[in-house]
Amino acid sequence: MTAPDTSLTVAKPGLLARLDLPRSITLTAAAVVIVLVALLLAFIIWNGVQLFTASGIPVTEIFSTVWRPDPTAPNTTYGLMPFILGTLGVMVVAAILSAPLSVGLALFMAEIAPDWARRITQPAMEVFVGIPSVVYGWLGLTILVPFLRTQLGGMGFTFGFSWFAGSAVLALMILPTITSISYDSFRTIPLDLRTASLALGTTRWQTIRHVLLPTARGGLATAIVFGLMRAAGEALAVQMVIGNRPVVPEALTKPVTTLTAQITMDMGNTVAGEAWNQALWTMGLILLIISFTFVMIIRRVSRGGMRA
Repeated sequence: MTAPDTSLTVAKPGLLARLDLPRSITLTAAAVVIVLVALLLAFIIWNGVQLFTASGIPVTEIFSTVWRPDPTAPNTTYGLMPFILGTLGVMVVAAILSAPLSVGLALFMAEIAPDWARRITQPAMEVFVGIPSVVYGWLGLTILVPFLRTQLGGMGFTFGFSWFAGSAVLALMILPTITSISYDSFRTIPLDLRTASLALGTTRWQTIRHVLLPTARGGLATAIVFGLMRAAGEALAVQMVIGNRPVVPEALTKPVTTLTAQITMDMGNTVAGEAWNQALWTMGLILLIISFTFVMIIRRVSRGGMRA
């Protein structure tokens, strides 16, 4: 008699078993995001250079300080320097106004505040983030601008609409961003550093000044740069209080304008394909370059902080 075959037959796994479904889904999602970002960047870059390639405007003309885009008027000029300098100026002053208050608030929440105070300040920061930008602009238009005009008119705030007004509104808007990132930077500092410093006989303030602030400086710099990025992309709130005058910034008391404000004001007055519309796309490309510059700064600061 022939002995029965007792060997085990291993079943072949099915298609779903061989397919790592979670990994495939995540890879597909990542690929879709990368493609969408690449398409968006290509679209902005393509439209941003049409002012030079299709309309024949020299690249050097954007460095002019005169903005006269109306094609029906004589001596048409597409100088973008007032908007570039206005954007950078408003951002920098907003960061100067907001950074000390934001870092101080983050330090208070992380190191000094009792539990009950932390339970109040953290939700308050979330409320600040949820307020629409138009509300900030409306508050600035109805409170800040009249105050500057009536109470500080003798200092040069003739109309109230000014560089300072735009920076003040932006400073309030970026405060939650800088505060939250700074707070996370302080909370990630190892407890051993605090206890070792206090064990040496230092006071709380000496520990904060000589240990915590130097240790967290990379995270604090990242927080400020993120705040600057937030300020660079804001349009409506700034447009409502800044005065929207296309001139090179000269004083905090004078009206200026920004790239985003000018885009929102002029987009309804232009026709697709004409040089004026192409100049607005060029402004968008410049904003993209500014954003990329900030991203590179953040990456460099983060690597420096990790090495430190």
